[in-house]
Amino acid sequence: MSATTTDPAPAPAGGPGPEPARRSAVRPGDRIFSGLSKGAGITLLVIMAAIAVFLTIRAVVAIRANEGNFLTTFEWNANADPPVFGIAVLLFGTVVSSVIAMVLAVPVAVGIALFISHYAPRRIAGTVGYVVDLLAAVPSIIYGLWGALFLVPHITGLYEWLDDFLGWTGVFSYDGSPARSLMTVGILLAIMILPIITSVTREIFKQTPKANEEAALALGATRWEVVRMTVLPFGRSGIISASMLGLGRALGETMAVATVLSPAFLINISVLESGGGTFAQNIASQFKEAGAMGRDALIASGLVLFLLTLLVNGAARLIIARRKDFV
Repeated sequence: MSATTTDPAPAPAGGPGPEPARRSAVRPGDRIFSGLSKGAGITLLVIMAAIAVFLTIRAVVAIRANEGNFLTTFEWNANADPPVFGIAVLLFGTVVSSVIAMVLAVPVAVGIALFISHYAPRRIAGTVGYVVDLLAAVPSIIYGLWGALFLVPHITGLYEWLDDFLGWTGVFSYDGSPARSLMTVGILLAIMILPIITSVTREIFKQTPKANEEAALALGATRWEVVRMTVLPFGRSGIISASMLGLGRALGETMAVATVLSPAFLINISVLESGGGTFAQNIASQFKEAGAMGRDALIASGLVLFLLTLLVNGAARLIIARRKDFV
């Protein structure tokens, strides 16, 4: 005997359809988390605005009293009466040393990250990754002492080699002076920012979809072709972000630069000659002896560094926004 089933009668035409799903109530925990997140974001904006207002107010006082041109004067005598100071040398030294550091550090960091994430055996990758993370925790003063006691005395051979082959450019001419130059600072900063860029880039590369890599291998791609076609395009925005983190440290590094650099308010065409200065190094070395006007002048230079950092990060965001396909 077979059992028969009857289908439910269809709803009359024009009548109400199935009952819409009820909107689930927001849980108290979600409300609290959302409020804390918004509050943290607003607090960060308020702090940034407060810093900007403070720097601007104190900078205006110093710039109004300045008898020199704040942007072009090659002198820093803010304690004089009247004060005379300018940021031309500091801006040049900060930008040049940071560019040197980025040119040296980024390619090496990307190579190490690729080695750890896609080439090295797991045991070796874990060891190398641990060493890289450990380097990121070394204090700046330790790098500075190493740079002053080891790097400066032993780098003159490299400077002489650069002078022999590239001295004709003027940028790499060397006069035999102590190697306390922007080039030495750039090399030291490159070593300091290398662990940060490597760690972030490594984690980005590990997030590459395995399906993309396997598809490339299935089509006969070599290991390098897989990296070039899948890993690097996927991690491009991450590489830019990691580089900006490293650049932020390079721009604001203080103790290591102050330990290695021989400060002098002049701009040399050659990056191998002693002299120069950076914003952070000048603030650290001048702040203790600065009077009221001298501190305001240092704050004015700090405002320029603050704006420079904002511009760099804004440019990085624009670059990343153009590559949303790989985010």
